[in-house]
Order: sequence, then structure tokens, then C-alpha cells
Amino acid sequence: MNSFGRLFRVSIFGESHGEAIGVVLDGVTPGIKLSEEDFAADIARRKSGAKGTTPRIEADTPEILSGVYNGFTTGAPLAIIFRNGNTRSSDYSKLQDIPRPGHADLTAAVKWEGFNDPRGGGHFSGRLTLPIVAAGVVAKKMAGLAISAELVEVGGVTKENAPDGWKEVLDAAIREKDSVGGIVECRTGRLPEGLGEPFFDSVESLISHAIFAIPGVRGIEFGDGFKAARMKGSEHNDPFGKPEASKAAAAAQVQTLKNGSGGINGGITNGAPIVFRVAFKPTSSIAKAQQTWNFATGGMTDLEIPGRHDTCFALRTPVIVEAMTAIVLADLLLIA
Repeated sequence: MNSFGRLFRVSIFGESHGEAIGVVLDGVTPGIKLSEEDFAADIARRKSGAKGTTPRIEADTPEILSGVYNGFTTGAPLAIIFRNGNTRSSDYSKLQDIPRPGHADLTAAVKWEGFNDPRGGGHFSGRLTLPIVAAGVVAKKMAGLAISAELVEVGGVTKENAPDGWKEVLDAAIREKDSVGGIVECRTGRLPEGLGEPFFDSVESLISHAIFAIPGVRGIEFGDGFKAARMKGSEHNDPFGKPEASKAAAAAQVQTLKNGSGGINGGITNGAPIVFRVAFKPTSSIAKAQQTWNFATGGMTDLEIPGRHDTCFALRTPVIVEAMTAIVLADLLLIA
């Protein structure tokens, strides 16, 4: 569905080319200082316009409709909308008959019996991550935790091997009318111990649930992640102890010494920072010709997708990953 969370509940609405998109937040702590200006920094991190991102530029100006009075949250549902302005719906006219490979065009039409709005991907568009970023701004204020995410790989090239900021990778994909994916790593500050529940409400389960709601996510790993499958137990196990620098202090906190578990044991936070990585697929909408099915003619056809699309939408996702993480942690802290 379109809502997530227990006590801190996030509900998104709207379509890419509709009048507006937005979010309603229930369970917001009263008394938090909040204005439209508080959203500017994170919204700018998601914004398009840089190399490898879509040329569709929107104002992305938040309008707070409810839940704030005299500059502070009231505790009532907080509603925020963003108007859509720079739309070009004609680019999507032929996709009714020829759904884009890798996109939700076909499944959306099946799910909603052909009544879905296909323009710009409709409700399945990455544009719906903008209200998620707005929700993340509020969640970060509620949680009071440091959360940072960064892009560490694009098109199979790691950050260390891309001194030019992946310019060569992006230029090559642009020349080929193709796209590339990427990997984002997210880290939190130290967390209280004991958040989460075993099995279905483990912290990994909740974060994964939220992260997989971001369009284009294809995988997630915590701590050592998939490398753990190639390790021995003696290599992967994470002893508890006090770091050398703090052993002399009697009050120094016992902690995991390697954090190979990514801050979570048995689905419950162990006090260390949560560390995980997210894999994003290449953008599905590419100008390079592809063979796919034409439902109007009943046969295969060439498809060259028009419109304005990211060469690598992963470039804009670190702030979205942060937002989803903050949403989960804000809810867990309220439950605790």
C-alpha cells in the first residue's frame, strides 16, 4: 500500500504528471521547530540537473498544509505537497501500447485494470521519492540521530577508482544512449541498544522493507553482507570488547570491535552504528533501441524511449536512502 510505519506513519500520494505529489505524516512529535526552509538542503541533494541526471527541472517547493502552527509541529497530521510544473506528457503517448522493458508500465496497467495514469510513470515514478525526502527531514528531527549515505559505486566502478566523479562512466553511457546503476552505502551514528524485535520486525527487515519501496532498488546488504558467505566463522564473528583507546576508562562502553554485523544482532540493535549498502539498477527508460512487445500490433517492435530520463538515477538516491532509514528509526524510537 501507500503507507508505512506504526506510530510514525508515512503516507504518500500523487502522480508524476498530476497536479501535485505529497505526503501525510501521522505521529509527528509536537513542538518540533519546522518551516519550509528546513527542507531545502535535502531537497537540493535529490534535485536533477547535474551530469547523468534528468533535464526535467522542477521547483520542488514544499507547501505545508497542516500540522504546523507558529513555526512548530502541533502533533496533528502533517501534510506537505509539491506542485508539478515541468511536465511533458506527450513523451509517454505510445507507451500505452508498448510498455517499457524493466518499468512498471505493464504491471501497473494489470494491477489497476488500465485505469492507471501512465504519464511519467504515474504513481510508480521516482518523482514520488520527493515527498519521502520531505518525510525524512521530519524523521531526522524526531530521531535526533546522525544518518549519512553516499554513492560508492557507479557502473561497476568504485568511488576510489573514479577520481573524476564517474565522468567517464557517465559520458560513455550517454554516448551509447544507455544507462548505468550504482551502489549507495548508509551509516548511522551510534544507536540505543535493544531497538527492534526478533523475526518479522527485525531492524534489518524494517529497513529493507522501506528501502525496497524506493523505485529501482535491487538489493541490500548489512555489515559484511554477501562477503559473509565467503568467510569462515572465525573471520565473520564480531567479538565484544573495548577499543584500545578507551580500555583505561572504566565507564567505556563495551561494543562490537569490527561491526561486521552492521550494528544488528538477532534483528536487534547492539549499540553500534547501522551500516548497509543498497544496489540500484540502471534506469529502465533509455533511448537505445530495444526489442519488446507491441500490444497494438501483437508482435515484437523496436522501442526507442523518448523523454527526459536519468542516465544514472542512483546519483540522486543517497538522500532518499537516508530519509527511509530515518523514517524507520523514528518509528522504532517511538515504539521503544
